[in-house]
Amino acid sequence: MSEPLIERYRDRLPVSDATPVVTLGEGSTPLLAAPRLSERLGRELWLKWEASNPTGSYKDRGMTVAVSKAVEEGAAAVICASTGNTAASAAAYAARAGLPAVVLQPRGAVAGSKLAQTRALGATVLEVRGSFDQALAAARELAARGTHALVNSLNPHRIEGQKTAVFEIVEELDGPPDAFVVPYGGGGNTTAYARGLRELGATSRLVSVEAARRPTTLATAIRIAAPAHAAGVAESGAEVFSVSDEDIVAAWRDLAETEGLFCEPASAAGLAALRLGLVDAARVVVTITGHGLKDPETAAAHAPRAREVDPDPDAIASAA
Repeated sequence: MSEPLIERYRDRLPVSDATPVVTLGEGSTPLLAAPRLSERLGRELWLKWEASNPTGSYKDRGMTVAVSKAVEEGAAAVICASTGNTAASAAAYAARAGLPAVVLQPRGAVAGSKLAQTRALGATVLEVRGSFDQALAAARELAARGTHALVNSLNPHRIEGQKTAVFEIVEELDGPPDAFVVPYGGGGNTTAYARGLRELGATSRLVSVEAARRPTTLATAIRIAAPAHAAGVAESGAEVFSVSDEDIVAAWRDLAETEGLFCEPASAAGLAALRLGLVDAARVVVTITGHGLKDPETAAAHAPRAREVDPDPDAIASAA
């Protein structure tokens, strides 16, 4: 297992010797050159592959810190509202810590594989008859009663953990790129990246890309009508762009077919902005936030169909 994220960046995180480190080996994710897309887009493009985190998304960076601090502070349980990735991460790290986890998910708005992952990890999953924003409000109210630790990105420890992606990128490139590009759902990751850039004194552009139809986008991970960190995103100075679902799908296919990265659709929002010419920078890092297996239903709907063929070499050769 790689060095736990908390140990690697202990001097930059709100932890002490008294903090129990709850880890699954998160962080230290690959930063991959994208030579074919770079040539096509006329710039140096790098892809931060956060899908290799333990539960398949970038959420694990913040969750290791949030759950470690929850244990340190004597929490009896954790709670979150989620469109999927936070749920799986909270369930996994709570299980690792021996804590119960309660997950509130908006009914019918979460990819089935994420729901299955969360249930398999032992969380109590409650499907709320309402929106994500209503589920989050309920989670916040329950946490305010002191019975549960809220581990959504409103928990400041989540932001602290997520900022470490910026440190890793700058370390690997021996300096900051001209622009960092991230998807924009709730805005927590944009806020975290802004904090990481400030702490390093870096002046790179920060670009945050949302779905044009937030409440109904096929990219379920960023299907959030009222971003909890909207104010933080505004204060961060990030440039915010909107892209259509059609642009997201086209970028998603590009990542898979051109560079071999199978991500969930929301993760392709950043590349969609580049393909549309919205980001003018020579050296760009696009963060790919979650694995494609997080949302196989959407993949099956938009990937090329399999074709039937007879078990004959000539038939196979002509069809290939």
